[in-house]
Amino acid sequence: MKDKMPSGSVEEIRQFLQAHEEEVRSAPEEILQALAADPRKSVQALGLRIQKEREKRNREIQRVKALYTFDEAFGKRVAGVDEVGRGPLAGPIVAAAVMLPPGSELEDLILGINDSKKLSKKMREELDEIIREKALTYAIYEMSNLDIDRLGIGYCNQEVFRGALRSLSVAPQLVLSDGYPVKDYPGENLSVIKGDTQSAAIACASIIAKVHRDRLMENLHQYYPQYGFDHNAGYGSPDHVAALKAHGPTPLHRMSFLRGILGDGDSSNE
Repeated sequence: MKDKMPSGSVEEIRQFLQAHEEEVRSAPEEILQALAADPRKSVQALGLRIQKEREKRNREIQRVKALYTFDEAFGKRVAGVDEVGRGPLAGPIVAAAVMLPPGSELEDLILGINDSKKLSKKMREELDEIIREKALTYAIYEMSNLDIDRLGIGYCNQEVFRGALRSLSVAPQLVLSDGYPVKDYPGENLSVIKGDTQSAAIACASIIAKVHRDRLMENLHQYYPQYGFDHNAGYGSPDHVAALKAHGPTPLHRMSFLRGILGDGDSSNE
């Protein structure tokens, strides 16, 4: 690798490093030594950047490996489950359940998985594709605003968990849920505080649930553009509340959440 690296301009070296990114990762020491030995400060700076990127990647590998190790430590087929959309004024509540194949070698890891709220939209969407491809099985389950008004958000919150778990093609031996137990789940269930930063399976469920719901709300924005569903996902942002007061609710709104906003008594959404 070192022998292939050009000795010409800084731009040529930069382009070479970009074109051989994977090789640089697998044989970094000789590359770093060659860059450090170059008398040009700009070339030395390239070496320092590679060193920092390598250290950052190694930290990420260790962080994600710990998520996988957490799940594997139970010695059972684990499913992670998480929900999104408990609090919005409009749209469904959605849960996802994910089971990952066993193994925590580097090629098995899905680097970047985390609490979906800590990730950019672009990163979530990239990870969503990888998770769906690598998962042993996954399922998404939603309940509409009409379900929420009829049955209550508390019941629907639990039923989307149960529905996602029922929809898995492989039965888990243990379900890890984020924050609180899954009520009336017939199998073994363990709640994990801040589970989407502790468990690989929960983190993956968090991501695909959010991507699914965000895309749904973005599509619905086309029919009701004045409410801003493309950027507020149905949550009570100032522009959303202003649109409600100006235009009234749509068929997508949770009427049980709007009592206070529309001046019709109790605003509780429970």
